[in-house]
Amino acid sequence: MDYDHQAELLKALANPTRLKIVHSLLSTGCRNVGCMERGTGVSQSCISQHLQKLKAAGVVTAERSGNEVYYRAASPEVARLVAALFQEEVSNYVL
Repeated sequence: MDYDHQAELLKALANPTRLKIVHSLLSTGCRNVGCMERGTGVSQSCISQHLQKLKAAGVVTAERSGNEVYYRAASPEVARLVAALFQEEVSNYVL
């Protein structure tokens, strides 16, 4: 078992704003920064900074399409963890 990886994952999600962003990604399917800004009430620059930390920790992945960057949860593991935190079903999430 990779305890270092698990600890990094938990550390990345331990910030309320990052947790809100990841939960929003999973629950609404909102994938770009502009959509996340409207859905979370957090500024675009703040979201971008947190997304970079989430990406570095392997929590989210990014894919560029033209001028837009679209984000998604990096793995079902992330979805299961967030679902457990919020006592929700993973099947309700957009993966």
